[in-house]
Amino acid sequence: MLAPIDVAATLPPVCYHSDEIFALEQQSVFSNSWVSVGRSDRWEKAGDFLTFDVAGVPLVIVLNGKGQLNAYANSCRHRGSKLVSGAGNCKTLRCPFHRWTYNLDGSLLTAPGIEHSDSFNYKEYGLVSIRLVQYEGFVLVNVDGSADSLTHSLGDFPVLHSQWELSRLKTGRYREFDVDCNWKMFMEVFNEYYHLPAVHPSSINRFYLEPETSDEVNGAYATQFGKTTGNCALLVGDDGGHLPVIHSLDERNRNGTRYTWVYPNLTFAANRDCVWIYETWPLSPHKTRVGMTACFPEATVASDNFEEIVSRYYHRLDLAIAEDIPALVNQHDGMKSPLAQPGRFCEKLEPSVAKFAAWYAQRMMDVVL
Repeated sequence: MLAPIDVAATLPPVCYHSDEIFALEQQSVFSNSWVSVGRSDRWEKAGDFLTFDVAGVPLVIVLNGKGQLNAYANSCRHRGSKLVSGAGNCKTLRCPFHRWTYNLDGSLLTAPGIEHSDSFNYKEYGLVSIRLVQYEGFVLVNVDGSADSLTHSLGDFPVLHSQWELSRLKTGRYREFDVDCNWKMFMEVFNEYYHLPAVHPSSINRFYLEPETSDEVNGAYATQFGKTTGNCALLVGDDGGHLPVIHSLDERNRNGTRYTWVYPNLTFAANRDCVWIYETWPLSPHKTRVGMTACFPEATVASDNFEEIVSRYYHRLDLAIAEDIPALVNQHDGMKSPLAQPGRFCEKLEPSVAKFAAWYAQRMMDVVL
């Protein structure tokens, strides 16, 4: 898997269904990496919170009264109960078990029945803080605190993506759903052209020309640009109007799509008028939670006919993913066969998948060896 792509093997099938491998991934791929948990504009008001499980660790991410996002272990410092679930808005984080209450900055506010103890120091019992950064409009966390700075990890990422002005994009719609396949499969299918004729023959395949050679980058990500015919963010025959082209794009980027995979769990397609994003959070070797975000320039979202036109973009996204999912479930079932073996990559159409496989293999070996 570390060999050049023209001779490299694909990941062993066991990497997609083994409980033991899944447990190792939590340490080697998720705990010590920067993991994406959403776009910044998912938190709008003070007290807005979202909960996630990252590397098996329950987290809560909350916007405080100073406009700062903070990530904490979603675990009460008393006896470990989860403080909150799902998403919502709160003035404080209050444990539902024994009512220990925390400020939005993580400090302990009240501990009923213990506050008068001479040996109890409130400052020693704040919530456990988790590293969090906002980068190009994305929010990422590092659970074990060991990851390199994100600026160092992603190297030349800002240069290649500068024309889309990612940090200024606004979320038009967010969807979340579960898929019965391994998380790597979902990320892989979004980053390869090979499946298009078989899985999307009459919906989106015709838009995509043969992609360019994969970019050689400096950072923990892979990216590949390909020219398109027409607007690949809409379906074949959809002539009901389109959104404005992103003004900062040059001629080349106006006529193609850049597919990027930030390891391990963030991937997106940067198009002429929008960027659509997927994030994966593995629930088990066999099930993955997926977040789907469609982003647009602020001026586009503010336009009078945005809601009317954008519904066709959402329809295209939903249809394509509905075509992908049965193929992914079928692939996952096949990978569970005891006779399944590693394969080979199509060098022109699967370079990002091969680059991820090499990155993944190295991370796993670093832990095992």
